[in-house]
Amino acid sequence: MAATDRDPAESLWSSTIGKKAVMAVTGLLMVLFLLVHMLGSLKIFFGPHDFNGYAHWLRTIGEPVLHDTWFLWVQRFVLAGAVILHGTSAAQLSRRARAARPTHYQHHQRWQAGFATSTMRWGGIIIALFVVWHILDLTVGVVNPHFVSGQPYQNVVVDFRVWWINIVYITALVALGFHINHGFRSAARTLGVERPNRAQAIRWAGTGLALGISLGFIAVPVGVMTGVVH
Repeated sequence: MAATDRDPAESLWSSTIGKKAVMAVTGLLMVLFLLVHMLGSLKIFFGPHDFNGYAHWLRTIGEPVLHDTWFLWVQRFVLAGAVILHGTSAAQLSRRARAARPTHYQHHQRWQAGFATSTMRWGGIIIALFVVWHILDLTVGVVNPHFVSGQPYQNVVVDFRVWWINIVYITALVALGFHINHGFRSAARTLGVERPNRAQAIRWAGTGLALGISLGFIAVPVGVMTGVVH
């Protein structure tokens, strides 16, 4: 088939700018989810009634049009698709960048590029592993020996009373903050939102989102460790 006969979606996916656009859109979708999820998690500070009620409400969104938990499953499939597309795009772009990289860099340029790349690459791996752990820990309870279905408040409290679990969560959330901070600006640049007169605002918005989401999530294990949540 001639290049001009290729499917537009295939052409977009095969191009570097197309992969960057996919990364940007899926990244922003996941940031939106994380922001909402973080705000919901903070309801734990209002006590078990509010937190368990919020968790129950999530299972009934869309009723009576949707059956119980249907919205959650739709959300999970969309997020899983976003994660797969995001990770695949990142891996393929990384390979292309290595293949096209010149043999000589100025030291400062090499350090900046290396730090940003390492932050995104290793941060992405840490976050992916953390997501798997989080699902096994607080969603299905496979790795949580004290997990009780339908009691999310108690599951969280019991979980975060274990010191090494807090270290796992906080480490992953710090990595998430760095990932969002760098990725938000990259997404804005890819989608054409960043302009010279907006660069500072974009930078502050990314930093604010990164800090807000990371610190919001970190507040939960810290609240349990300090006895504010019990």
